[in-house]
Amino acid sequence: MPLFEVETDAHIIITWAEDEANANQVVRDAYPGDQVIRMTKRPRDTWVISKGALGLTESFDPCGVARDCLSKAAGDKVHAIRLYMLETGGDLESARKVIESNMVMGW
Repeated sequence: MPLFEVETDAHIIITWAEDEANANQVVRDAYPGDQVIRMTKRPRDTWVISKGALGLTESFDPCGVARDCLSKAAGDKVHAIRLYMLETGGDLESARKVIESNMVMGW
């Protein structure tokens, strides 16, 4: 079954579907208020996200550090970002990405 990447006005959805019509139906069922902006049939049946593209190429465990900073900051995102920058020496943009990614994962 083909793998589709579907971008809506609010989400990026990766799903298996028989064809584009079925992929559209998956989006309508899951997010009825979303409007499909782009749909791509992936050339392979797997999905890969490059850590380099996310700015996570450091040799240490950025998620572990981010979770520790979130814990110390009691979930305060701005404070956690500052702590992460202090602990890693990273810049604001990479700290924001790592902290927000870990907030979504439910640190």
